[in-house]
Amino acid sequence: MNFGKNTTPIQKDVQKIVRNIITTLNKSGYRAYIVGGAVRDMLMNQRPKDVDILTNAPVQAVKTLFAGAKKVGKSFPICLIQGVEVASCRAGEASNFPEDDLGMRDFTINSMGWDTLSDTLIDPFCGKKDLGKKIIRFTRDPGKRIQEDPLRMIRACRFAARLDGRLSAASLEAVLTHAPLINPVNGVAGERIYLELIKAMGLTNPSLFFNNLHETGLLAGILPCLDRCFNLDGGPHHGESVFEHSMLVGDALPANRPILRLAGFLHDTGKFDAAQTKDGGMTFPGHETHIEALQTDLERLRFSSRDKAYILALVQAHMRPLTEKTTPKAVRRLLAMLDSHDLIFQDFLRMRIADKKGNLAKSPYTLSEIRLRLKKIQDELSDRAAFNINDLDISGTVIIELLNLKPGPEVGRIKAILFDRVLDDPSLNTRPCLEQLVNAMKP
Repeated sequence: MNFGKNTTPIQKDVQKIVRNIITTLNKSGYRAYIVGGAVRDMLMNQRPKDVDILTNAPVQAVKTLFAGAKKVGKSFPICLIQGVEVASCRAGEASNFPEDDLGMRDFTINSMGWDTLSDTLIDPFCGKKDLGKKIIRFTRDPGKRIQEDPLRMIRACRFAARLDGRLSAASLEAVLTHAPLINPVNGVAGERIYLELIKAMGLTNPSLFFNNLHETGLLAGILPCLDRCFNLDGGPHHGESVFEHSMLVGDALPANRPILRLAGFLHDTGKFDAAQTKDGGMTFPGHETHIEALQTDLERLRFSSRDKAYILALVQAHMRPLTEKTTPKAVRRLLAMLDSHDLIFQDFLRMRIADKKGNLAKSPYTLSEIRLRLKKIQDELSDRAAFNINDLDISGTVIIELLNLKPGPEVGRIKAILFDRVLDDPSLNTRPCLEQLVNAMKP
């Protein structure tokens, strides 16, 4: 990981900026190091998303040395220089720099520094060793690190999932003790928890993250609607519990679609409220309509109105059938329903495919089965098809003129009737045909 010899995975343009910052600080008598996640990622041979610098130069000195440097830190003394964050020493002038500052960071794997002058690793808390063993360990006192920012408990679960590793014994004990601090109502801000959830959706297997959250007791304070599904029998049509099924479905959805993927993890949370025992087995009639608990959790976590509506719509739509026996008429009604929820059919299909893949009692869709369902949809996507009442080739004004009506609810009722007829027979969606249907409604 020789930064000086240009062999690190840091982008070249960023390397140049970082090298200039560190060189300038060094020439002015200060010390500066690359720290935190960039060092961790470079040790993992991964390209860092950003690079942070730690220096013993005061903020004012940094602003003096670099034209355009902008102080951005609210809680900590940080300057932004050409997109690179430069943090000034927090531990004080009498501190053992940089070890004392590194000791204030969250985990040992994030408490390392890189000296670009000597090309050496600064690792006072054995972060490299923990990284190699895939252990997440709070730096120094785990209880103190958590109390400084309880969100670190969620981050610990996310990093453990990223490494496919585990929390150290002391760290796990501390999280179990302090888990009640994770409470979006009067604890950690819901927006911050939301961001951690979104970051976790980019992992290879976010299910590891959710399992970590459950095992540490954190999930009950974040998404109780999902946590309560743990060990809930999946019923006779599944070979796994509801929670296990949710994990399989979420993992099967694309990482570059975080909200869709999260919807996959949450799509069956209504089964807890819908659960009934029938003939000695579990059944969940209408579980897709039981969205109250999920809606409450999303609102508490400050999901945007758009993201909340999207997730709830997918949950409510995911049980709509689409099989080889589905008629063209039923397909058009499915598309109209998706349109009413502002959902695209591609996301509906992605959810259906993942839902089937996550059922251990059944076989996943084959490629030919997927193509058949896609063709059924594409066959109905004609120029004349109407999947929204506003797609009708007739306006409310024309209906008013033809029937000598006053503007009001009656116009909407007639349009709904016409829309229903067009869904049954798309060929009717022409101005002459629709006018003929309207005229037939005259008393």
